Amino acid sequence: MSTVRVTLPDGKHLDVPSGSTVADVARQIGPRLAREALAARVDGQAVDLSHRLDQDAALAILTFDDPAGRDVYWHSSTHLMAQAVKELFPETQLTIGPPIADGFYYDFDKPEPFSLEDLERIEGRMAELAAADLPIVRRTVSREDARALFSQRGEHYKVEMLDEFDPSEVISTYEQGEFIDLCRGPHVPSTGRIKAFKLLSVAGAYWRGDEHNKMLQRIYGVSYPDRAQLDEHLQRLEEAQRRDHRKLGRELGLFMFHPFAPASPFFFPKGARVYNTLVDYVRGLYQRYGYEEVITPLIYEAGLWKISGHYEHFWEEMFTIHADEREYAAKAMNCPSHCLMYAANHHSYRELPIRYADFARLHRYERSGVTAGLMRVRSFSQDDAHIFCRLDQIQTEIQSFMEMLNNTYTMLGFEDVQVYLSTRPPKRAGTDDVWDRAESTLANVLHALNIAYEVKPGEGAFYGPKVDIDVNDALKRPWQLGTVQLDFNMPEQFQLEYVTETGAPARPAMIHRAMLGSLERFLGVYIEHCAGAFPTWLAPVQVVIMSISARQADYTTRVACRLDGAGLRVETDLRNEKVGFKVRDAETQKVPYMLIAGDREVASETVSVRKHGQGDLGSMRVDEFLSHIQTELAPLTAAGRRA
Repeated sequence: MSTVRVTLPDGKHLDVPSGSTVADVARQIGPRLAREALAARVDGQAVDLSHRLDQDAALAILTFDDPAGRDVYWHSSTHLMAQAVKELFPETQLTIGPPIADGFYYDFDKPEPFSLEDLERIEGRMAELAAADLPIVRRTVSREDARALFSQRGEHYKVEMLDEFDPSEVISTYEQGEFIDLCRGPHVPSTGRIKAFKLLSVAGAYWRGDEHNKMLQRIYGVSYPDRAQLDEHLQRLEEAQRRDHRKLGRELGLFMFHPFAPASPFFFPKGARVYNTLVDYVRGLYQRYGYEEVITPLIYEAGLWKISGHYEHFWEEMFTIHADEREYAAKAMNCPSHCLMYAANHHSYRELPIRYADFARLHRYERSGVTAGLMRVRSFSQDDAHIFCRLDQIQTEIQSFMEMLNNTYTMLGFEDVQVYLSTRPPKRAGTDDVWDRAESTLANVLHALNIAYEVKPGEGAFYGPKVDIDVNDALKRPWQLGTVQLDFNMPEQFQLEYVTETGAPARPAMIHRAMLGSLERFLGVYIEHCAGAFPTWLAPVQVVIMSISARQADYTTRVACRLDGAGLRVETDLRNEKVGFKVRDAETQKVPYMLIAGDREVASETVSVRKHGQGDLGSMRVDEFLSHIQTELAPLTAAGRRA
């Protein structure tokens, strides 16, 4: 009997009979892996456990512990849910059902809305189908047979999808019992592998995300290999709801939205204080790291966007204006305007690098179906900067930026950081030679700086490769915040030059970089990370001073003036309420420090100090408290924040 050699991820080799399935290999490796195996990658391609090995191959068996394995598990869960829906509501048409970051969804076209009672019925039927342990079988079919099959079953969305597949694509279906879906796979081997699940909610979703198409019903769910993991996930969801920045934004009086300005936040005074404190912090860093802030216009004639490439690659995501028989757009990014400023003057190699920073308002036409609180808005500002430098300065500039970024993330409490190198997208500007040079340069810089990273093929900007920095928040959810992008295309498009040491002209490299990214989005992430309890330096109100009775009003006001004069953000609470009520109110508003003044404090010229979340810190003289809080804020002042 002939054999094939299988190379495992750890480099070990196994010789197995030709025609063995992936499941056979898993059993040979060990019983635990055989139980936990969900799917596999053969030479990098995702396959089912039933896939047969007829030649030497690299094999990685996927379990729920692997991100790709979780995707397979959650994708199979969408089929289980869809099967239950079709059995309970046969008139429903299927569309798509992908895995997502924390579970799955399926979009259905159903004449009547799903109710909460419907979700319970669907869950119950899913449990019955899982208990039946139905085999999940992949079949390869011709395009014509697939079209006939789904037309006969009344699945018009599936027929539409078939018509848009690449002619060379292999068409496959997956069957479990009487249920059939058009799908590339892979899937778990049987419905019994899906052990614990919960349907979470129903929402509207346009077909293909286009508001001109029909509104569908999207059911969200999540599943796990055991009940304990599911319960832990549901607890995290409850905590995420408690931390939801939209809820906390209302409760803390930070921001609002209004239909007259869709997906564009209004910041109340407290929210504006937080926003401007962030900007001041970043400005302090700019002073330390040699950036110069510029101010640029909001609206530009289309010719600028044609030069930069945004007209071809980004125009549909911009707000456009017609005036004076010409075409304009509100800017969605700052880079083209900074190129204009660089080109306005002659530059010597001695002047480089030139670092332009810009907090201008930006606008992007995000579709209404994808906007979500501060996380995805149409109006925003970035801690955005562009560096024009020589090729020999690229590594130093990126190293300096990463130092700034790492120090800031650590200070903010983001210590779990992942770095990704995103390479050329299918639709892009520039030649392959330019992209080869940019990608190799950026990869070499990361290696030289000893920065570990993963590659995200095809995820780069249209003008150049980029390094994206993700952080995990307090709930271990990943968020992409920082980015640094290397661009050789835009300097070419704008014919940017500097004079070299020999007197010859040369093109500068252009580095796009942002540390926090969109300030609006960062605030949404950070509010949820800290559950609205901002650190003292960022809190909109750092200290609230409350009197026990009207007798202490004058003293309370004098203490407030003293702290305000020292640069603290202070409020007084002189209401005719019990002090316990005032303390609870300040705790609800998550004010870092509460100072209480009664007759005893007035007589001794002290205050009773409470810390949010910690309780009573005892009695302090005013100067003593001021020294205490300034010591807490000192690292931020040293970092460049203007107190």
